[in-house]
Amino acid sequence: MRIFVRVAEAESFAAAARALHLSAPAVTRTVAALEEAIGTRLFVRTTRSVKLTEAGGRYLDDCRRILADIVEAEAAAAGSYATPSGMLTVTASLLFGQMYVLPIVTEYLDTYPAMTARTFFVDRPVNIVEEGIDVAVRIGRLPDSGFTAIRVGSVRRVICGAPAYFEKHGVPRTPTDLKDHRIAASTSAWASPEWRFAGDQRVLLHPVLSCNTNEAAITAATEGWGLTRVLHYQVGPALREGRLRTVLDEHEEPPLPIHVLHPEGRHAPAKVRAFIDLAVDRLRGNRLLN
Repeated sequence: MRIFVRVAEAESFAAAARALHLSAPAVTRTVAALEEAIGTRLFVRTTRSVKLTEAGGRYLDDCRRILADIVEAEAAAAGSYATPSGMLTVTASLLFGQMYVLPIVTEYLDTYPAMTARTFFVDRPVNIVEEGIDVAVRIGRLPDSGFTAIRVGSVRRVICGAPAYFEKHGVPRTPTDLKDHRIAASTSAWASPEWRFAGDQRVLLHPVLSCNTNEAAITAATEGWGLTRVLHYQVGPALREGRLRTVLDEHEEPPLPIHVLHPEGRHAPAKVRAFIDLAVDRLRGNRLLN
């Protein structure tokens, strides 16, 4: 199978033989014997090229999976999974990544000195396969995919303001009351001018202040300028300290789930498994997220 996979990838018996340090006739005989054992042709051979047949293409996928299982079994038996090494790339939304994922990454690096890491914290959708991401922490409903997702918590979307603002301008009692208040809204990739509430209530707002970051909108609210809507974890410290308070809690939408996501399933290498174990434990143990 290894010889067949190498020929298929190189599209050449001679190139595969050189890569495997075998003679070209030995590679040719091995593939011929494999075809005879299977009972079907795997390649279409010409004087200029070697191409997979339709059956060969399907068999290639199966061979890669089987060989990956063998490598994993051998590595596990040899104990190599006990010491993660290499580079780990982790993505999350900007503020969540800075506040909650980065401390997990640094703890992971302290635990596994042979590892290096790269964080990719951005407020936009990220294709984790195309951008070479090992692990993603995602907030919100997940689309169907072949990725492995582990739920680690949830977050509320809250409307908040400073006590001084409410003393001066009053407290909104219903979602439509928000039209009579000053709104500092974020214009990040996830924001929308239409705020949704429980019972499919929707209010279209025209913010007086539009901020390109959540941090700026939160600062405006904390200083008593107006109200903003953010995810609960983003204002957790300010709420605990009394610098902000939430309103319209009874009208909130259901919380958004948080998942740790990775594309390799049970074939994930040691570095990914070790990080996921740590991240799941730390995030599930965070009271702001659960």
